[in-house]
Amino acid sequence: MRQMGRRFLLGALAGLAAAPAALAQSAPWPTRPIRLVVPFPPGGPTDIVARVLAERMARSLGQPVVVENRPGANGNIGNDAVAKAEPDGHTVLYNTSSITLSPALYTRLSYDAQRDLAPVLQTATIPLVLAVNPSLPVRDVKGFVEHLRARPGALSYGSAGSGNVTHLAAFLLLRSQGLEAVHVPYRGSAPALVDAAGGQVQFLTDTVNSALPLIREGRLRALAVTSPRRLAPLPDVPTIAETLIPGFDVGAWQGMMVPARTPPAIIERLNAAAMQALADPEVREKLAQQGTEPLGSTPEEYGRILRAETERWGRVIAESGVRLE
Repeated sequence: MRQMGRRFLLGALAGLAAAPAALAQSAPWPTRPIRLVVPFPPGGPTDIVARVLAERMARSLGQPVVVENRPGANGNIGNDAVAKAEPDGHTVLYNTSSITLSPALYTRLSYDAQRDLAPVLQTATIPLVLAVNPSLPVRDVKGFVEHLRARPGALSYGSAGSGNVTHLAAFLLLRSQGLEAVHVPYRGSAPALVDAAGGQVQFLTDTVNSALPLIREGRLRALAVTSPRRLAPLPDVPTIAETLIPGFDVGAWQGMMVPARTPPAIIERLNAAAMQALADPEVREKLAQQGTEPLGSTPEEYGRILRAETERWGRVIAESGVRLE
């Protein structure tokens, strides 16, 4: 998935200069500011990337792209708001991988992502980092596993919410090693990170761009990242794949969607503007500093990714036994 996104982004660069100009002449859109709905709190990992892209996309579209935070229920409040919005291209969802988790997590959903939303593109992926409170007497993943194995159920870990990818990544890691720990769900990454730094929970797996400031301040200790390769912001931190579980790859990917029945010409213009943003050297530098990898895709490719990820996480969630109302 990640390799496909990189290939598409690089291959599309040559045509980006001409495409927006041609598309701009096709329809009188946008006619007012565009709402980019982020279904998570301000300052979180999704919000950070969305604001970087929104600023750059506004230049291409000729209208402000205004980020609107609509947090709650693992993103479902914001997702539902966009699904029910007018399909005129002035309301866009900045979604995350959580949208592919919800069908298996929730017994009732007020929207159907496959039916009520249309894909625009996959934008980026943010690896997670396994981080511990510095008081924990472990310096690497091997020591972490040994410490937990000797204390089944005695340690706790935070997440951005039950069924969130930050929860399921830790679940997969613990399950693979036969470890037990107490899960403490929070309402977003920020409070989970604060409590991990304060010692109320002993560890977590959270997005790199959220955890990085606390790691750099020494308030959290990074043990491993969940990407296939080491990350530039944490070059000395190994991957889980190289130290513990070959092939381990879990990231919090992101993308854009619009209400179903949005005209294809508008979807294409949104896609072109977002691809321009992802190709911008300044944007790419900002994302790299956060440990965020830009991707890019066609709407059709993103639709296939959404379907495949929904099936993948459905299996993981069934094994985890997590169900939410």
